[in-house]
Order: sequence, then structure tokens, then C-alpha cells
Amino acid sequence: MKRYLNSVFLLFLAVLFGNVVYGQEDAGKTADWKNLKYGPLHSERRADDAMEAFRDYGFGQFIHWGLYAIPGNEWEGVSARKGAAASEWIRAWSGPTKPVNWTQTYDNLYKQFNPVDFDAKRWARQAKAMGARYLIFTTKHHDGFALWPTQYSDYNSSNTPFKRDIVKEVVDAYTAEGIDVYLYFSVLDWHHPDYQSKNPATADEEKKFANFLNYTRNQLLELLHSYPQLKGFWFDGTWDPSWVNAYDFTYKLEKEMRNLHPGLIIGSRFRSDEYGKRHFDSNGQLLGDYEQGWERKLPADYSILKGNDWDAVMTIPPNGWGYMKDWTGLYTKTKDDLLAMLMRTVSMDGNFVLNFGPDGKGNMHPGEDKLAKEIGDWMHINSEAVYATHRVSWPTLPYGYLTRKGDYIYLTVFNRPINEQIRLLVPKVANERPQAAYLLVDGRELKLAHADIGLDRDANTYYDIQLPSDFQSNEPFVLKVKVGLVEAKEEKLMDAKK
Repeated sequence: MKRYLNSVFLLFLAVLFGNVVYGQEDAGKTADWKNLKYGPLHSERRADDAMEAFRDYGFGQFIHWGLYAIPGNEWEGVSARKGAAASEWIRAWSGPTKPVNWTQTYDNLYKQFNPVDFDAKRWARQAKAMGARYLIFTTKHHDGFALWPTQYSDYNSSNTPFKRDIVKEVVDAYTAEGIDVYLYFSVLDWHHPDYQSKNPATADEEKKFANFLNYTRNQLLELLHSYPQLKGFWFDGTWDPSWVNAYDFTYKLEKEMRNLHPGLIIGSRFRSDEYGKRHFDSNGQLLGDYEQGWERKLPADYSILKGNDWDAVMTIPPNGWGYMKDWTGLYTKTKDDLLAMLMRTVSMDGNFVLNFGPDGKGNMHPGEDKLAKEIGDWMHINSEAVYATHRVSWPTLPYGYLTRKGDYIYLTVFNRPINEQIRLLVPKVANERPQAAYLLVDGRELKLAHADIGLDRDANTYYDIQLPSDFQSNEPFVLKVKVGLVEAKEEKLMDAKK
């Protein structure tokens, strides 16, 4: 029974933390896959300046904004909890609660889109104060509405009462604050007449879908030309068979975009190989520059990542990407929830990206404003443990998460021990050991002592950090540990003979 319960618990953890790695479950079954024509464009992990900057971000902001901000997750009293589709998916509403002529109603919301309070500079200042180092911004979601004056469709921001180029204002404002900008782009397009989800089956369908592919190419190249400051793309809506099987087109388009914009960073969602594998090709190699599959979940263990770059995008309400008027009755993540996710992510060499969904006037939800302030206050003191830090190969600890930069290892403490003593586990084979410890918040040096507790066949040795009795904190805090090279020697007393 105990073994059964343990198995159930492990299964629960696997589901909770997303142990399945996208696209790798069948990797390597066919010998011909070794000679893929449409695999990754680069065989080595990128080491250029743009990619190194991506690895150093640590923390970012996602913004979902579009026509779906007007309904705000509900219409005429019917919310997603009562049958409507959620937030940014509301145009896809179906079933008995769907309003009469809903598609036509939604597609005409652009005539009401006039976010009079929108101020990209205000958003950017808030993001900087929160500590975000990069932004992912929605240019076009599944509804097909473009937040820039694209010349390839009339369904865009220039034909609303607002009239302005929202993407340009956002790119310019965030860039001015020193925040790198990545553009979200949905391939899936409910509004375009030539889009289809299934594979084209007739000559007419092939012609129509070819028109759509050309439309998509034109819009992506337009974004690259119009906003040269952008650092990369975050793609969505690429799962339909029609797009998956357009692998020759998408392979060539990725090449074209990279040639036009050297250093461009593209996530793993953009395209598939000729066997239909997404995120990872049929040999298990990453398609794109970083793994884009960690949406509202985190890896259970670093080994799952297989050394790939990655980011985790996270909502505040359970599945709230676009604006939600009503948060009541929902568990909304707290500052401590989000900080724990941030540090867990960074401790595994990832970037944590927090989503915001502004309303139809251009204001963040009050709950988002509150969290941005709380996180920003914490980051102002503790960001040294976040930015440009990376994984520590020492064993994990029950107190919190380890990160490293240069000669310093940071422990962000979420669980303070009752004996006020933090015990570090250091592999005996390591050639570095702790030499000094400090409280990051005020810089004071803490008592550090080696504790060889003499466990037989123990691969680790121990160092204890004593917390000051007068140090009080009602939020996570950071210990900064100086490490240095030493000759690793295992101290042995004479063993009893057996």
C-alpha cells in the first residue's frame, strides 16, 4: 500500500510540474530521422551576444492585449466560469451559452477599441520598477486583430477610433527603459478567410492556404522591418495540422527572418520537422533557440531540460492571460508564490515571465498593479540573486533556491529553519568551498562554520550559516556566500574494523 501511495504521489508531481518534454516521446525510433532535412538551423547551442543576453534576463513581463480586453472574460453576464471561452479565446465561444451572431459581434469590436488611458511609457516604467528585463508583447492573437497598422489587412489598430500604432509605442517605450522587446505572434487566425486548421485536401484549399502562408510571411517580415529594435519572436497557434505540414515553407521562412535580422531569437514553437515533430525534432534536438513549452508549469527537475535554454510564462489567475474583469472566487498567485516560481526558474537556468492583461482602456488590473509594486520592492533589494545568475551544481536545499554569479552563490530563503541555522550541502569532490557568508539586505557578515557530521559514505560535506537573532523578515531573503578554490580533502578518522 505504501509503495502504491508513493507511486500515486510521484505521478501527481509529474503532472504538476510537467515532466513530459514536448516532442521527445518518440525521438529516435526511425533510423532515417538521423538525416533530417528540416531539423534545427544550427547544430550547436548559440553563444552569441544576443543569446547570452537572453540567458541573463532572469525575469520578464508578458502582456496579452487586444480586442478581447473589451469583453474582459465575459459578455452580457456570462463569464468563462459560466460557459464563455476564456479571455483571449472568447471569440471561439461555442455551445448553448454562445450569444446569437457572436462571431459577427466580436469581429466588430474593433469599432469600439479606443483605449484612452493607454500610455506605453507608463507601462514601461512600471515594468522597469518591477524588475523586468524583457517584454513579450502580443502583436496579433488568434482573433487575427493586429495592434499595428499592417498593410496586409484592414483588421488593425489604425482602423479603430484609437488609430495609433500600438506596437511601435510599446517597442519604443520599453526600449527607452532598457527593456528588451520580443513580439508575440499567433499563426492561428480565426479572422482570415484563407486560414484552415486541417491539411488542404483540394486544389482550391491548397491555393487558399498558400495565400494565407504568404500573408503570414508578409506580416512577420513587416514586423522585422518596422520594429528593428525587437530581439525575437514568441510564437503561438502553431499546432494545427495545416501549419505543422507546411514544414518546407516554415523552414525557409525561419532562414529568411534570421538572415534579415542577425541575432534574432526564436522559440521552439515556430515550426516542425518533416515528421511532424514540434518543439524538438525527431532526433530530440531543439527546434529554435529556446524551449517554449513551459506555459503555466515548471520543470520538476533540471535534468528534464537536457541543457536547453528555456523560459516559463505564468499567469496570475489560474488561466488568465487576457483581461479578466472579475477575479473574485479565483485563487490569484501571491507575491511569495511568484517569487518562489521566479527563483525556482532561475535556479534551473531559465527565465520567468509574468503575464499582465490590461483592460479595454489601457489600464492594468488593480491586482496586477499591486503585485508589480510588491515584486519590484523585493527585486530592488534582491535582484543580485536573479540577474545574470545561473544554476549551482550543489545539492538542493529545503530552505529555498540557489543561484550563482562569479565567485558568489546566492541562497534565496523561503523556509527559515527554527534553529536559525542554514546548512549548505557541498559535494566532497568540489574544488570550491564557502569562505564567507553575508546577508544581502544589509551586507553584514554571518558566522560560517564547517560541519563534518561524519555520515558514512556521504558524498557531501556541510557548512553552517548562523542567522542573526535580531534579523527579522516577513518575506524571502537572500544569503550571499563567497566561494573559493581549495584542495578538496575528505577528513577521515580511523574507521572501526569490521
